Amino acid sequence: MSNSADSPQPGSSPATIRRFRPVRVLTVAVFALAGLIFFTSFNTAKGTNIRTDASLLKLSDLIQERSHKNGQLDESNGSLREDVEALAERDNGSTEAEEARLAALEENAGTQKLKGKAVTVTLDDAPPNATAKLPGYPEPQPDYLVIHQQDLQAVVNSLWKGGAKGIKVMDQRLISTSAVRCVGNTLILQGRVYSPPYKIQAVGDPEKLQKALSASPAIQNYMVYVNVYGLGWKVEEDGTVTLPGYSGTVDLHYAKPVE
Repeated sequence: MSNSADSPQPGSSPATIRRFRPVRVLTVAVFALAGLIFFTSFNTAKGTNIRTDASLLKLSDLIQERSHKNGQLDESNGSLREDVEALAERDNGSTEAEEARLAALEENAGTQKLKGKAVTVTLDDAPPNATAKLPGYPEPQPDYLVIHQQDLQAVVNSLWKGGAKGIKVMDQRLISTSAVRCVGNTLILQGRVYSPPYKIQAVGDPEKLQKALSASPAIQNYMVYVNVYGLGWKVEEDGTVTLPGYSGTVDLHYAKPVE
């Protein structure tokens, strides 16, 4: 038998033996750790509710902040582009024919301002308490009462088909690489986020533009929801307006194979 200091000796009292039981040491360690956790939590919270504190950044706030920052960067990029073009025009040695060709390319690319008669289409969600206005139609599902990506795309495509020379969605000019996409009930366009009502403005022949809108099967289907459930729809002639030039990046990004 071992005669170490940890072994109980003859004549030792029960209290002395219990004092060295490992389970008591473990209990003390658990309580010490719990105290450390409570202290850390209190120090982190600083007197606030760390689960429901309204100051905590929500995901939607982060998206809006990033969208605002992207808008500022677009404006800065547009200003720098104008400065570069002004410097290039001072003495670039190009002929009048080359200048005319460049101006035509810039106009087609959408990077320059565009002036002309315009039409604006506004789409909006239906009221949340909407009901079927016409007999024979079911009561609306939540999906029936919001603007969808295909609705916006139908308007944009119809305006292009109607001969639009340029289109602006909200405050951004569309170019050939622009993608009109919706996530939930928000529009994401070129790195920025928008909520309804959505405004789409096109420069062109107002009569042809409106005829193209009326002839679109997708818009005709949308009009059923307008008449039955109250989705927003408005087409207005704006007279002569000036669309802004596209100010974002024109670089193309694509996947590359792993080497």
